[in-house]
Amino acid sequence: MKKHLTAVALFLIALSAVSQIQIESTTRPLKNERDSISFFLGQLMGSSIAQSPFTNVDLELLFDGFKQSFTNPTAVNMDQCNAYVQEAAQRKESEKYAGNKEAGQNFLNDNAKKKGVVSTASGLQYEVVTMGNGKKPMATDEVTVHYRGTLIDGTQFDSSYDRNEPATFPLNGVIKGWTEGVQLMPIGSKFKFYIPYDLAYGEGGAGGTIPPFSTLIFEVELISIK
Repeated sequence: MKKHLTAVALFLIALSAVSQIQIESTTRPLKNERDSISFFLGQLMGSSIAQSPFTNVDLELLFDGFKQSFTNPTAVNMDQCNAYVQEAAQRKESEKYAGNKEAGQNFLNDNAKKKGVVSTASGLQYEVVTMGNGKKPMATDEVTVHYRGTLIDGTQFDSSYDRNEPATFPLNGVIKGWTEGVQLMPIGSKFKFYIPYDLAYGEGGAGGTIPPFSTLIFEVELISIK
């Protein structure tokens, strides 16, 4: 959710004026520009709220707060309002994806019992597909790898194999599960990592393709260390 809905609405209103949106009010005709701007602002702000986690709002209080921001703006502490709304939005997001956290933990509990799977103190799990005999990287090294990442239901969200191009990055600049896990790999190795959400992308997820609280599975092949 955006921090400042009014700023977004004002930006969008300019776009709507350019495109000459044709919308009819349900209460009275839009006779002039003032009427249209007023109605469109309400439409845009309502649309923004409808796309937020807060769809079950009290319209009477919503309008009351809206009017007060015009008639007595100094009575409103916008920083406090934004902080409260952001905290509530994060809480709702956590509640929405709480099932991912439980599903991930159940998966890891079962996976830890499988032959060949090793669990570390942090909660990271891995298994050796191929063990190389080269040097192991340190956290400060830059590494080149091939990898494939999936959710626990098998949904693939990224793959350097599909791009036919390995990835190079500093090992201390990626998720914690990678930083820890790749340091266990000699060059030429291929490991499979099972990474709990707190060692991956945490409560926020990533890029729209990795939901919050997601346990991730990576196949990683260490090609070289720079």
